[in-house]
Amino acid sequence: MTREKFVRAYKKSVSYKNRMATKAKKQKTRIEDIRRIELIEAAHRIFLRDGLKGLTTTRICHEAGMSQGILTYYFKDKDQVLFEMVRFANRLLMDAVVVNLRQAATRWDRLMAIVDGNFPEEKFERNTANAWVSFYAEAAHNPRYARLQQLFYKRLRSNIGSALSPLCPKSEIDHFVLGFAAMLDGFWLRRGHSDDDISRLEARTLLIEYSEKMLGADMISKLKTLQLEAA
Repeated sequence: MTREKFVRAYKKSVSYKNRMATKAKKQKTRIEDIRRIELIEAAHRIFLRDGLKGLTTTRICHEAGMSQGILTYYFKDKDQVLFEMVRFANRLLMDAVVVNLRQAATRWDRLMAIVDGNFPEEKFERNTANAWVSFYAEAAHNPRYARLQQLFYKRLRSNIGSALSPLCPKSEIDHFVLGFAAMLDGFWLRRGHSDDDISRLEARTLLIEYSEKMLGADMISKLKTLQLEAA
């Protein structure tokens, strides 16, 4: 074999090995991503049943069907799993709002989409409510959870602002959102207290009544007639 042929063969071999190494690395990355998602989803199921206090490394691994101790291979520690789990749970609620927003025709429809998205029928029940109450309690002591909580309020402000602006000035929107968010928190707290304390329909009705009284009849009329495409 001439030197030129040897060099070409060597380069081809190296290129092949690099491609195989890259492929193996990508496959490994995909498997690791899948395992991380499985652990996060397992943590989410436990969270909905038992709240944050029920989340231990052993229970998460058992729920995911993995050996004990595997969690620290895919995550830095348990707190990282919990943080990602809360982000995942929050995203599920936000996705419900986004789906409703896409179906809105008027600005009032958009506001109602926000109301309905924050009371998903299959999730507004006692266990889920208690899980979120445990998160809110922990957020008072955990800066990372507190940032997630603030992110939720910012998104709520942004979504409501998209329905009311520019019909309402910023100061009035901020005041409206403050009460809106406080009522949301209160309804989820009450829902966790008892199965009979407050229903989804009652919570929805009260929040709509708040919106109508705070915004006034003239503003409600504008919101109901103003098409989003024409805004």
